[in-house]
Amino acid sequence: MLRPRRFLALLLAWPVAWASATAYQPVDSIREAALAAVGGEGEASLDPALRMPACAAPLQGRQSTASTVEVSCPGGWRLYVPVRQRRSQQVVVLARGVSAGETLAADALSTAQRDASRLAGTPLSDPAQAVGQVARRAMAAGTVLGAGDLAAPRIVRRGDQVALVSRRGGVEVRVAGRALGDAAVDERVSVENLSSRRILQGRVVPGGDVLVTP
Repeated sequence: MLRPRRFLALLLAWPVAWASATAYQPVDSIREAALAAVGGEGEASLDPALRMPACAAPLQGRQSTASTVEVSCPGGWRLYVPVRQRRSQQVVVLARGVSAGETLAADALSTAQRDASRLAGTPLSDPAQAVGQVARRAMAAGTVLGAGDLAAPRIVRRGDQVALVSRRGGVEVRVAGRALGDAAVDERVSVENLSSRRILQGRVVPGGDVLVTP
């Protein structure tokens, strides 16, 4: 017959022994099942302290939404796991640092593969898109380039002598003018007609002429 103290000790020890025998599904196996459902590329957000009952069968995973995977134990539990997928994308990066206002040459540019989900804005994909463009700010080597980082080169500068071109009914008239600002091709700029002293608005065309509306 058990003495009262021994019986009490066994009674208190029983829940502890039961809890330690309870098996839980390894968190890493849940993460692997979630990532397998999206091709193995991405990051699955799971709490390391997650406790799901151990599953006797292989876990199943299926993509539920663009950012969620359903992981389930056949005949048992199911869990929705947030997943951020990685999509590799070719982007243009700086091969060296550049200064603000610098015109980019081919030797300043390179390409690299980056995770598209981590990219801000729309990056350039072809170095040809950046060659001849001007850096808006100083940037370090390795910077991923977007259209907002670059500006078209100014071919007209404030104070430049320019030709003001007016076209109407097949007739073209050219007069001397002076630029009152900086502008690139297809940008608008204020100009002064040196004959009439009138201030006009015109659009810069290739070659540096300014097309004005009569």
